[in-house]
Amino acid sequence: MTRAWRNWADTERAVAAEVRLPRSVAEIAAAVTAAAESGLTVRARGSGHSFTAVGAAHGIALDLSRWTGIIAADRETGLVTVRSGTTLGALNADLDRLGLAMTNLGDIDAQTVSGAISTGTHGTGARFGGLATQVAGLELVLADGSVVTCSADERPDLFAAARLGLGALGVITAVTLRAEPAFTLSAVERPEPLDDVIDGLDEHCAANDHFEFYWFPYAAKALTKRNNRMPAGSAPRPLGPVRRFIEYEVMENAAFGALCRIGRAVPGLVRPINRFSASVLSERSYQDVSHRVFVTTRKVRFVESEYAIPREALKDVLAELRRRVPALADPVMFPVEVRVAAADDVWLSTAYGRDSAYLAAHQFVGMPYREYFALFEAIARAAGGRPHWGKMHTMDADALAERYPRFADFRRVRSDVDPGGLFRNPYTDRVLGPIAD
Repeated sequence: MTRAWRNWADTERAVAAEVRLPRSVAEIAAAVTAAAESGLTVRARGSGHSFTAVGAAHGIALDLSRWTGIIAADRETGLVTVRSGTTLGALNADLDRLGLAMTNLGDIDAQTVSGAISTGTHGTGARFGGLATQVAGLELVLADGSVVTCSADERPDLFAAARLGLGALGVITAVTLRAEPAFTLSAVERPEPLDDVIDGLDEHCAANDHFEFYWFPYAAKALTKRNNRMPAGSAPRPLGPVRRFIEYEVMENAAFGALCRIGRAVPGLVRPINRFSASVLSERSYQDVSHRVFVTTRKVRFVESEYAIPREALKDVLAELRRRVPALADPVMFPVEVRVAAADDVWLSTAYGRDSAYLAAHQFVGMPYREYFALFEAIARAAGGRPHWGKMHTMDADALAERYPRFADFRRVRSDVDPGGLFRNPYTDRVLGPIAD
């Protein structure tokens, strides 16, 4: 196993002193103990789908790809315990076979379960929280090598911190999730005038279980997506294999990737390409098993920054972006994605204590993005924005402490369970600061 690591977007790299592939909790605990005895740090690598260096391991790197699968599942309660190295894609398939499903998901399923909850992965839906809100319990290996469990009733402060803990509190070995009976989603995707989408945003979010849209910065139209739950027992009516191949593999990946490469080679064509991409969007509707609707294939690589802002600030932020992005010196190839989520009580959740809107700014790999992301971040921060822990941003612990009411409590728990900083890396040093005294 190579000691060199890089993330999916190749924005971060690291070289570990040692890599271990544990097959049991005992082997994970042994790796933690070995790191402590050797004066090294230790972290799980995950799948590398964060755009930040949150997953970088410079001491002992744990590759959990051999620590996967469901440990226990109760169809009556919906409680499912899964090993932490399991990818969301594998989990979705396993749950499907059990007649169960995750309540909500993001649109990528390559992340490990522990990595997804630890960085604040989320989907969309005004009545739904991020993946961390679906966590009922955790098992972790702490810095002293002990194996502990936590939940809302058992070590509640550790649970409140660790279900979105950036890997800074210990190595998660198992996650107990609240699943629900499998369900079918009705998906309707269509282009609409951007002004109409923005003007009716509150109504769209209230009328649909899961609403989101994509805005191409130089176009007057947005691609809207409405996913709604069908009555129990509804049979899926998915897109036919030919149309699915054309829509997703050809149009959204191969053709869009080719347009991106043209735009990267000839930046002067980006604006007309962007408008062309928005103009050829077509309507499609289908019904399918929930995870097949939530998740889409992403083969065109990009870099991304994402901020959560108060829902009520969304229209003003979008208006400022629409005014200023077209004036950037370097054009923007990718659309902005807009999603929503309900307030939650997870200490480091970007939706802690407030109904939130998420804006994600993307740029095709190899194209200039720093000025764009700096502008985006400045606008989002001015509106009280909190950066996604796994997406590119420049905020540090001092700035973040002002945005999270329970930030000091998180740091206290971290100091209690990892006083020597065994699980730290340069990213956690920046965003969490030093271990509290």
